[in-house]
Amino acid sequence: MSGPAIRVRRVYDPPEPGAEGDGVRVLVDRLWPRGLAKAEAAVDEWPKAVTPSAELRKWYHGGGGTEREFRARYEAELAEPEAVAELERLRGLAAAGRVTLLTAVKDPAGSHAAVLADVLSR
Repeated sequence: MSGPAIRVRRVYDPPEPGAEGDGVRVLVDRLWPRGLAKAEAAVDEWPKAVTPSAELRKWYHGGGGTEREFRARYEAELAEPEAVAELERLRGLAAAGRVTLLTAVKDPAGSHAAVLADVLSR
């Protein structure tokens, strides 16, 4: 396997079983997903230090800017010391096996989770 084994999925989708399943399931939303019991989610980690801040979420979802601007601001948040430490820990998990980043958004591929997966893969 080359590079970190990181992928993005919706938290509402059931965990994939087996050796190549989801691996370590990491919730990357700041808020717990609505209507989802913690047992159903099967979340292993919830590192809030790498989730977009409340201010950034409100700015973006309030029509504050473009996806490019959001990405730049989110990456700036991920450069903060607490986030950097958490990113390194997550990279270590990915080096040991699959890590699945979980989000409640309807389009995970176009979300902050995809930005985070890209940052983790660098």
